[in-house]
Amino acid sequence: MDSAVNTRRFPPGAAATCAAVLVAAPASGQGKTTVAAALARLHVRQGRRVRAFKCGPDFLDPHWLALATGAPVHSLDLWMTGEADCRARLHAAACEADLVIVEGVMGLFDGTPSAAELAARLGLPVLAVIDAQAMTGTFGALAYGLQNFQPGLPWAGVLANRVASERHADMLKDALREPGDWLGALPRSADFALPERHLGLVGAAELGADAMVRLDAAADVLATTPLGQRTPDQLPQVRFEHEAAAPIAPLLAGRTIAIARDAAFSFIYPANLDVLEALGARLAFFSPLADEPLPPCDAAWFPGGYPELHAEVLSASDRLRLSLANHVTTGKPIWAECGGMMALFDELATRDDAEPHDVHRLWGVLPGRAVMQKRLAGLGPQQLDLGVHALRGHTFHYSRCETPLAPAARTVGTRGGEALYVHGPVRASYFHAWFASSPEATARLFGAMPLELDSHAAPASSDAPH
Repeated sequence: MDSAVNTRRFPPGAAATCAAVLVAAPASGQGKTTVAAALARLHVRQGRRVRAFKCGPDFLDPHWLALATGAPVHSLDLWMTGEADCRARLHAAACEADLVIVEGVMGLFDGTPSAAELAARLGLPVLAVIDAQAMTGTFGALAYGLQNFQPGLPWAGVLANRVASERHADMLKDALREPGDWLGALPRSADFALPERHLGLVGAAELGADAMVRLDAAADVLATTPLGQRTPDQLPQVRFEHEAAAPIAPLLAGRTIAIARDAAFSFIYPANLDVLEALGARLAFFSPLADEPLPPCDAAWFPGGYPELHAEVLSASDRLRLSLANHVTTGKPIWAECGGMMALFDELATRDDAEPHDVHRLWGVLPGRAVMQKRLAGLGPQQLDLGVHALRGHTFHYSRCETPLAPAARTVGTRGGEALYVHGPVRASYFHAWFASSPEATARLFGAMPLELDSHAAPASSDAPH
């Protein structure tokens, strides 16, 4: 065990200081996840405790960060999760970790709120990753612009990615106005490239042992750079403070919630599980891909994921189909998000111009079909109002649903919001909820109290960021 491992203990409510960086880039696809995960893996291999976070709504990048750190990865978003929640999670991490790594979202200044705004608000120094292939002097201009576009932005330095040679790396380093900003270069390499598909990176769990092989390969290369050779004491130190949050009332005490969790339904925020347990619920997981029936429960949750990639297997899950029908007949609630909702329809078409073999019979809980399409159908922050309580979250999907059901309500957000369908005890939407934004509203989703929906669909609002 490395002697630098954090042995500090901070009194409840006291400020905590820890090495921390926010890994950002000029745009998506520059290598943020690779660098953030490699940095985490490198320090974990050296015996240090590392906690990682993801800026903005995301289910896929956190899979890689969790594999690298061996710890849950939470989202930080000034709108969806709120600044107080961000501060509390970072403070808790700093109390136990030697290094905190936050991976940014899209480009550093993209979105509202952006990763840059999070960095400035919380004092997180930016470690910029720039895909430097096919450039030399422009690398310096990009680095200078990222550092100075927003005055006072905390700064850690810049790392070049996908570099062709040592000579290329030297030219990139010479292009910087401040040589001290240079944190090294990573080469182009298929050994640690992270595979992608239509919703983003392929989940680490899908690659089996190969996922860790890729992380170790990236960590090995990073270890040769100035960034990889720094100990936590040589990285920027950040002081984290927060105010204690109000306790969560046990509104789901005595209730068991069955949760679908496997390769088809993996879009689950760890924080959402924490909220359900804080509400007093007992969690029981099951695998639809294994045709496991619903375990004994009072309510069920079908989170998002990739049902379209597993439609043939899910179509054959007769034991689950029967248990779902019994669950609904007895009036027990179901909350289904995005991919979870898609699987509840009568059919799932895996192509927009589907041939008969592309259409799969699904579980028949909701009338109609879900249809995959090539174009993005929904993206952006959303809010679901349930009486005086509001759940914040987001939407991101390439499918549409064709159903005779009329929306019982709509989320407030971009593109007119997402429909919320209520069919008997089933509540379903493309909306992914962040349960911690309103534990009270979360309890309503699982039937502890009436939903309290407005009688009309909510209009789009400019209050949600774009």
